[in-house]
Amino acid sequence: MKYDYLIVGAGLFGATIAHEALKKGKTVLVIDERGHIGGNVYTENVDGINVHVYGAHIFHTSSDKVWDYVNGFATFNGFINSPKADYHGERYDLPFNMNTFVKMWNDVTTPDQAKAKIASQTMGYTPENAKNLEEKAISLVGTDIYEKLIKGYTEKQWDRSCDKLPPFIIERLPLRFTFDNNYFNAKYQGIPVGGYTKMVENMLCGADVQLNISYNDVRGKVDFGKLIYTGTIDGYFGYSLGKLEYRTLRFETARLETNDFQGNAVVNYTDRETPFTRIIEHKHFEFGKQPFTIVTREYPEEYSFGKQPYYPVNDKKNADLYMKYRALADRERDVFFGGRLGSYGYFDMDKTIENALDLAGKIL
Repeated sequence: MKYDYLIVGAGLFGATIAHEALKKGKTVLVIDERGHIGGNVYTENVDGINVHVYGAHIFHTSSDKVWDYVNGFATFNGFINSPKADYHGERYDLPFNMNTFVKMWNDVTTPDQAKAKIASQTMGYTPENAKNLEEKAISLVGTDIYEKLIKGYTEKQWDRSCDKLPPFIIERLPLRFTFDNNYFNAKYQGIPVGGYTKMVENMLCGADVQLNISYNDVRGKVDFGKLIYTGTIDGYFGYSLGKLEYRTLRFETARLETNDFQGNAVVNYTDRETPFTRIIEHKHFEFGKQPFTIVTREYPEEYSFGKQPYYPVNDKKNADLYMKYRALADRERDVFFGGRLGSYGYFDMDKTIENALDLAGKIL
C-alpha cells in the first residue's frame, strides 16, 4: 500500500498533521520509536491517576483557534498552574508576584514598594545591556530573588553557571505586581479530562499507527508521497555535520500511601544542593481524591544517545550547526520537518499545534 503521508512521531505535531490529512481524505501512516503515542505529553493511568510520564504538561493558550481545535478532541478541566518554590524549606509563590515579594521582604506590602526594592538591587544592569542570564535576571528581579529562586534552579537545569548562559533563556520568566498565582498569562488553561493520551488517540483516529519502530526501520520499505519528520533533524541526516546538543531529564516516580504529599501539583526546588529541580504530584492536575498519591522527582541530566532529548542548548555553536542542517532540510523534496526536535526549538503545546496547522495549510 502507498500512503499519502508518512509521519514520523506520534506527538502533538505529528498527530495534528495526521488529523488534518485524514480530513482531506489522505492515507496516513504514523510511526513512533517509543511504545506509545503522545510523545512527551503521554499520560499513563495508574489506578485512576493520570501520570504525566515525561514531566508536567499544562495546556495554555490565548489563541481562540487553537483552543477550539483541541476542544474537538478533549474536554479541559480548568486546572490553573500555580507552582510553589522551595528554597531550603522556605516556600514561595510562583510566578514572581506580590505574594512572593511580601514573603521575600518583610517591609514590602504594595506594588510600588516591590518595584522600588527590585530597582535597588539591579546592580546597574538593564535587560538591554545584560550580557548573560545572570545579569538579565538581576536586571528583572534583583539580587534576592535571583539568588534564592533562579540561580540554583537554572544551574541545575543547564549544568552551567548562570553567567555562562545566554540572557534570552530567562525571557520566559513571568513577573507581575498583583496577588495572582496563575503562572500563565493565557486566556485558556487546563488539563484534558482523562489525560493527554486519550486526546492524542482521538486526534489519530483513522490513521495507521505503528509503535516501537524508527524511520530507519522503514526507510526504503514503505511507499509514501510526503514525509513529515518530527525526530531530531541531525539524526535524519545521520549526524553528518555533527551532533546538536540537548539537556535531558530523568524521572523517579513513586506511589505513596498518603492522600496528599505536597498539597500542590508542582513544587520547584530552587537551591543548588537539592539534586532534583521539582516534584510533581500528579493527582492534583485532575483534582483527584484517591487515598494514595503518585509523585515524580525530576532530575536534569546531560543528554547522550539513547536518552530522550528535551531542551536544545541554545548557544551560538548549536544555533550555527542547526542552520547548516536547516539548509540541508530545505533542499529535501517532499520532506517537512517540525516539532521540537525537527526544529531544534522549545515550544509550548499550543505553539506546536499552531505550527502544525500552519504547515498543514501549506502542504495539504
